[in-house]
Amino acid sequence: MRYFARVRWHAALLIGAILFGAAFGPPAGTVLVQTAYAQDADAADAEAVPEKSALRFYYDALGPVYTVVFLSLSFVFVALIVMNIMAIRRQSVVPPDLVASFEAMLNEKRFQDAYELARNDESFLGHVLAAGLAKLQEGYPQAVEAMQEVGEDENMRLEQRLSYIALIGTVSPMIGLLGTVNGMVLAFQQIARTNTQPKPSVLAGSISMALITTLIGLMLAIPAIAAFGIFRNRLQRLVLEVGIFSERLMSRFQNVGPKKMP
Repeated sequence: MRYFARVRWHAALLIGAILFGAAFGPPAGTVLVQTAYAQDADAADAEAVPEKSALRFYYDALGPVYTVVFLSLSFVFVALIVMNIMAIRRQSVVPPDLVASFEAMLNEKRFQDAYELARNDESFLGHVLAAGLAKLQEGYPQAVEAMQEVGEDENMRLEQRLSYIALIGTVSPMIGLLGTVNGMVLAFQQIARTNTQPKPSVLAGSISMALITTLIGLMLAIPAIAAFGIFRNRLQRLVLEVGIFSERLMSRFQNVGPKKMP
C-alpha cells in the first residue's frame, strides 16, 4: 500500500509540474519561434546593409583626407620608381658604346673628338670624362681632381632622387599609425557619448579607419624600402664601374704636366 501511495504522490507532483508549466510558462514552441524570429531579423538586417565594392569600402574607411594623402604618396612613389629605373640604367651611367668609342678615339690620337664625344654624352661616365679632359692641360692631378668632383656631384644627384623613395617608406607607416590613433580616439569618443552600449555599426567606421590606414601605410612602406635597397646597391655598383672605367681610360695621361697636351 505504501508503494502505491508513493507512486500516486510522485505522479501527482509530475502532473502538477506539467500543469504549472503550461499555465505560467511560455507556450509550446515559443523558444523555437523566438529563435527563428531572431534569425529572420538578423537576416533582414544583413539584407538591409548594401554591399560595397572594395574601392568604396576603402574610401569610407580612410575618409577623404587619408584617401588624398595615400593616393598622392602612391602616385609620387610610382613616378620615383620609373625615374630611378631610367636614371640607374647601365646605358645612363656607364654606356658600353661610349667606352668603346672613347677608347678608340684615344688610341687614334683624336683627343678633341674624344672630348666632344664625352661632352655631348648625357651619361654619368660622359660627364666625368669630359671634366677630366677639360682640366688635362693643367696637369693630370688636376684632371683627376675634376673627375672626382663631377663624380661626387653626379652620385649625390642620383642618391638624392633615390632618397625620396626611402622617405616614402619611412613616412607611410607613420601616417598609418596616425590614422590608427585617430580611429581609436573616434571610437572611444563614440563610446563616451552614450550611456548605453553603442551599436557595432557605429564603431565599425572608426575601427576600420584605425586598421585600414595602417594596412595602406604598410602596403606602401614595404615595397618602397625594398626598392630603395635594390636601387641603392645597383647605384653603388655602377658608380664603382664609373670610377674603374674613367681611371683606366685616363691613365694614359699620367705623364701630362701643366699646360701640356699630348
